Amino acid sequence: MSIALQGYSYKCRRTMMGSRIKISALGVIMLLLLIAPASNAAISCSVVIKDLRPCVNYLTKGSGKPPSACCAGASALASAASSSADKKAACECIKSASKNIKPNNQLAQALPSNCGITLPVTISPNVDCSKVG
Repeated sequence: MSIALQGYSYKCRRTMMGSRIKISALGVIMLLLLIAPASNAAISCSVVIKDLRPCVNYLTKGSGKPPSACCAGASALASAASSSADKKAACECIKSASKNIKPNNQLAQALPSNCGITLPVTISPNVDCSKVG
């Protein structure tokens, strides 16, 4: 009877040790995640499109001053695209979208000044995004 009990005791200790090792490993992983610097993920194209969507009609058929929703979106984009990676990602997205909507170049170039902002990206299908940053 004592042999079976000793075997059980050994098996139980071995299982508990395995659990402790797993918990310790999990703790180390969580600690590394907390200590590791946050990655600088670039702005997503969906954010860029959402911000500039109110500008599409103005950029293709507009004249005069852009609508306030367009300026608000362009301003939001200017604030969101703060890092070099953000600016390059926004540039690539705008370049691609510009090929589809074909904006009026004069309106596109004047948009930032007409909205009273500095846009870190040129709205054009021909912009060289490698020079943005």
